[in-house]
Amino acid sequence: MSYELYYWPQIPGRGEFVRLALEEAGVRYRDVARERGHGAGMPALFALLEGRGLDTPPFAPPVLKSGRLLIAQTANILLYLGARHGLAPASERGRLFVHQLQLTIADLVAEVHDTHHPISGDLYFKQQRREAMRRAEAFRKARLPKYLGYFERVATRAGRARWLAGGRLSYADLSLYQLLEGLDYAFPRAMARQRRRHPRLQALRARVAARPRVAAYLASPRRLPFSEQGIFRHSPELDR
Repeated sequence: MSYELYYWPQIPGRGEFVRLALEEAGVRYRDVARERGHGAGMPALFALLEGRGLDTPPFAPPVLKSGRLLIAQTANILLYLGARHGLAPASERGRLFVHQLQLTIADLVAEVHDTHHPISGDLYFKQQRREAMRRAEAFRKARLPKYLGYFERVATRAGRARWLAGGRLSYADLSLYQLLEGLDYAFPRAMARQRRRHPRLQALRARVAARPRVAAYLASPRRLPFSEQGIFRHSPELDR
């Protein structure tokens, strides 16, 4: 089995949540926009986004191609992969809960983005710096503790189970790992204050990083570093 992943080649962004699932599942995939040659690179990504002749045209990446299927939206892609590769519970209740967790992670990712682009993604940060500082302060003081507190309660509720949805790792665990990594990069000071309050999240994060396939991926050149071009950006003035 082989997949094609379409995402921006320079940043981890939302595509990284999908990459982690593919790596943990141990399946073959092409990271199309990061390849060279005919039918690859940025031209292939842009051609896909034009949506010509497609029955299910995507709005934006990430997009996963599986045979004749084109699946867009991070949570939607992970819902598909989770069912096919043992990264979601077998029960309907469990699958819906993991999808619920992923959608909540997506909400938080959107709020992180809005700390540095609170008015518009079409404006430079310097054009909305004052608004960004106000948005980031509210995020650090209210929204971040609320989200992390929720996930800590979910991890606590699991009791002796090692993962958010029970005894088996799911794509929500992988995504929560990536979320915590990104938050540490973007808001190191705020996260240092939060870390002591959420020991179960830190333990889960360490367990994910220790998974053999995940660890191999993290040590490989396929793992893109965070930067000031992606969703998780570090601006000292936003992390006071």
